[in-house]
Amino acid sequence: MQQDATALIAEYWAIGLFVVAVIALCAFMIGVSALLGGRSKGHSKGLPFESGIIGTGSARQRFSIQFYLVAMLFVIFDIEAMFLFSWAVSVREVGWGGFWGAAVFIIILLAGLVYDRRVGALDWAPKVK
Repeated sequence: MQQDATALIAEYWAIGLFVVAVIALCAFMIGVSALLGGRSKGHSKGLPFESGIIGTGSARQRFSIQFYLVAMLFVIFDIEAMFLFSWAVSVREVGWGGFWGAAVFIIILLAGLVYDRRVGALDWAPKVK
């Protein structure tokens, strides 16, 4: 029983030392930042800001549906680019069948892009009358 415990400690001592070192390092960083960190108070400290700019107006401001439409199209085409990347990584293993499958996939993507362009989903400029 004593030998089993000694063998277990001899095998896993490095993991225990690592965990103790990480906890000590975190405690050290938090303690030093609390001791040396600057403390300032003022009117602007309590105001929320984003990217260094103090916000103005309401957070419930309405945006055009164009923003959401372009964001959705970006996500869709980004995911499709990820599929094409995975195909490109394994192009030698999939052979000609995979090549033609990817070609059909790209043709469908192009058809979707042409459709989006034709219905005006990508137009941001105001219409000229």
